[in-house]
Amino acid sequence: MEPIIKVENLDLYYDKFQALKKISLEIPQNKVTALIGPSGCGKSTFLRCLNRMNDLIEGMRMDGTILFHGEHSESSAYDVIGLRKKVGMVFQRPNPFPMSIFDNVAFGPRQQGEKNKQVLKEIMEKSLKQAALWDEVSDRLSESATKLSGGQQQRLCIARAIAMEPEVILMDEPTSALDPLATQRIEDLIEELKKNYTIIIVTHSMQQAARISDKTAFFLMGEVIEYGNTADIFANPNDKRTEDYITGRFG
Repeated sequence: MEPIIKVENLDLYYDKFQALKKISLEIPQNKVTALIGPSGCGKSTFLRCLNRMNDLIEGMRMDGTILFHGEHSESSAYDVIGLRKKVGMVFQRPNPFPMSIFDNVAFGPRQQGEKNKQVLKEIMEKSLKQAALWDEVSDRLSESATKLSGGQQQRLCIARAIAMEPEVILMDEPTSALDPLATQRIEDLIEELKKNYTIIIVTHSMQQAARISDKTAFFLMGEVIEYGNTADIFANPNDKRTEDYITGRFG
């Protein structure tokens, strides 16, 4: 199967600082790809390249190719709004909007011009069910989303991303602010979501990467040192730097 995203020779600079160096990766469809590596190694920067979030940073420039379904999504001619609809994002800390649970999930479709209340209701219910949150909130949809627990808020943010009918969901350390029980709920959810979505997750947890991902890329100082099947990366890494990192010798 053709990769859903193909990155070739990607360099990224913030003014004179080079944050990414010659990154080449192929992201398979309907799989979980984990990006691991020490802080400041370029994982989140790379993630934000995939939906053009880095475009918002002053002084950023990028060379190389990012193909989404074979089209140059890095091109200035590419529809960035359309890209962000297809490549959704879930951030490190839950960031529900200060509005009701219903309105949080309906926000994106409304921004896209959907006004039919019945359609919005259907989107909201389907998205909350897919995010494994419906049973917990179905009787309190008019309540403020900020009243939810941290884990529930993060699942709400996942539902908000799902409501836009993306193909890819980017997750930047989505469980780092959550307790172990809430983390397990998110991990179980990711396993379920990959049936319908391609997921790319930045994580600092080696155990999490080993548990939930199909592919793993090890980043170090802006480079991809090693990329392959997660089982191979963890059991039999090819590069000593990968082995040193996953065994806790540094990072």
